Amino acid sequence: MTRPSCLLPAVLYRGSETTRSEIRVENAVVAGWTGRDKEAVEKHIVELEELGVKRPASTPIFYRVAASRLTTSSSVEVTGDDSSGEVEFILLRADGRTWVGVGSDHTDRKVEAYNVTVSKQMCDKPVSPEFWDYEDVAGHWDELILRSHIIEGGERVVYQEGAVASMLAPDNLLSLWNGGTLHEGTLMFCGTLAVRGGVRPASRFEIEMEDPVRGRKISHSYDVVTLPVVG
Repeated sequence: MTRPSCLLPAVLYRGSETTRSEIRVENAVVAGWTGRDKEAVEKHIVELEELGVKRPASTPIFYRVAASRLTTSSSVEVTGDDSSGEVEFILLRADGRTWVGVGSDHTDRKVEAYNVTVSKQMCDKPVSPEFWDYEDVAGHWDELILRSHIIEGGERVVYQEGAVASMLAPDNLLSLWNGGTLHEGTLMFCGTLAVRGGVRPASRFEIEMEDPVRGRKISHSYDVVTLPVVG
C-alpha cells in the first residue's frame, strides 16, 4: 500500500549554502506537553482537567497527523470560529539531515475539549518553507526565540513570545520518540508557548523564529478563512 504523503517546497540553509528543494513528507507528528519545567506542566494539566480536558496519556505525548495536512499556503480554511494557531519550532528529517523550521499547530479548540487527537486532525498545519540545518544552531539552541502575532481589531498584536529554552531541546525530545530516531520524511511539531490574553481565534496568524546569534529569522503568515456551520 502506498502511504499518503505531502510534497513541501523548501529552502534549506546550511552554513553559507542555500538549496531549493521539494521534500516528500510521509509522517507528521505533533508533540505536546514538551515543557522543561515538569511542575509547571503538571499544574497546567490540572487546570485543564478542571475545564473538562482529559489528562494526556504521557508527557510529552506524540499525536499523529496526516501528512497531507501540512501546507505552506498563505491561507487555510476552517469550520466555524473555534480554531486558533500556535507557533512551534518544527524538526524535519530530509536528505539525511535534521532541519529546523517554524510552523503553526492550528487546532480546533472546541473539538480539543473532548478529544485532543481528533482536534489535531481537524485543521491544516501551516509551516514556513524555510529551514535551517540543526547543526548550525545546536550550539546556541536556547538563544532561539519563537514569536507569533495576530490581527485583532485591525491591529497587529503579539500573541506569543519566548525562548525555545522553555521546551525540551530537540535531542532530549527525540530521545523519547521512536527509540530516538527521526526517520527520513518525518516532520515533527515540538511544542508551544503560553498565549498572551488567552487562546482566541483571529483572521490572520503570523509566526517566526529568530536566531539572534546569527541575526536571521524564519517567518510565515496565513489568513484564516472561516467556513459556515450550517447544521
